[in-house]
Amino acid sequence: MRVLSYSSSTKSDVLAALSRPKQDWVAYREKVRPIIAAVRQEGDAAVRRFTEQFDGVAPAFLAVPREELSRAAALLPRNLRKSLETACENILRFHQGGGLLPRTVETQPGVLCRREVRAIPSVGLYVPGGETPLVSTLLMLGIPARLAGVERIVLCTPPGKNGAIASSILAACELLGIQEVFAIGGAQAIAALAYGTESVPKVAKIVGPGNVYVSAAKAEVSIDPAGAAIDMLAGPSELMVLADGSARPAFIAADLLSQAEHDSLAQVVLVSTSAELVAAVEAEIASQSEFLPRRRIATAVMEESPAIIVGTLAEAAEIADYYAPEHLSIQTERPEAVLAEIRNAGSVFLGPYSPEAVGDYTSGTNHVLPTSAAAQACSGIGVGTFQKFIFVQELSLQGLSRLREATVTLARAEGLEAHARAVDIRFSLLP
Repeated sequence: MRVLSYSSSTKSDVLAALSRPKQDWVAYREKVRPIIAAVRQEGDAAVRRFTEQFDGVAPAFLAVPREELSRAAALLPRNLRKSLETACENILRFHQGGGLLPRTVETQPGVLCRREVRAIPSVGLYVPGGETPLVSTLLMLGIPARLAGVERIVLCTPPGKNGAIASSILAACELLGIQEVFAIGGAQAIAALAYGTESVPKVAKIVGPGNVYVSAAKAEVSIDPAGAAIDMLAGPSELMVLADGSARPAFIAADLLSQAEHDSLAQVVLVSTSAELVAAVEAEIASQSEFLPRRRIATAVMEESPAIIVGTLAEAAEIADYYAPEHLSIQTERPEAVLAEIRNAGSVFLGPYSPEAVGDYTSGTNHVLPTSAAAQACSGIGVGTFQKFIFVQELSLQGLSRLREATVTLARAEGLEAHARAVDIRFSLLP
């Protein structure tokens, strides 16, 4: 091994020794693109072709038959099966309850496991600015970051035509104690935050919504080991309203228009069990839009937006789960009953007096949310966005003794002899 001594004079040499191997991700991305395109177009046929090409195997089947699983379990050596069961029991015991709190779990006598919470050391907040400075987005990002304990918070936001940042954003930065503020927007802001410049410090994670160029830049830097982690890729804003005949057409129309005025790519959908309600909402949209400063944008969006009539609220919930909207408004006689059937949504608004606009500004939840069906697997911004967890385990000799056989058996089943010996050596050298 190369032995280095860390001091002020050798710091650069030590840090250089810790650098990861460089990988040309662009070249790999270019190679996988045609594979992805072929699978999307041809399905199983392409999967079989590439499996034969790259793995040297012409698979008899892609989906493994159920009987194959049963046969494998029946033929598994007894010691390996017992080792797998031991590992399963301990992993289940530790993760039971979702692991939401930092807690210590004794998975076996003498085996203590826990999670330590740590704040991400540095984050970059991207806040849309320019002609529409979104000071509310700064609050939605900055407050959770502060609560999480992030030490260094850096803000980038586009300047207006006068070259300055809106005073509302600057004032909010002062209120939140954010002192590193840069008048930079677009893809160049994301690159500056990810890699650092003479003026802008490099950060570990970038959060916040932006236009398609901002999202594309976030995607690029997130797959570069030298870049930065990101929260999510934001798409056009979305609102879906689920309503029955008890809903107020004026309220629904106002909610739909409030989302439609964002920009020409905004998505709004109405799903209702009542054809009469849909007709009344359309009339209200025509009436209310007359008074909107952004009428041209809102009406253009509404003209392309679907209204779906369903037979039951169960069908409405099924559509909502498929669509996985950023915002979901449930305006029904019993909204909680409908919510119980919903699995996929970024933020939900229950009842007639919960307009989506309050979620954007003042209700207290967060408006930086998953779009483009990402709510199927992602959540909105919160304190946890700015934190990470470290798993910790401490074993006594008794605890290691209880896990010895299972660990060694699994290591050798995977062909990793050094793993097995790392356990056994502790017993061979006992006094």
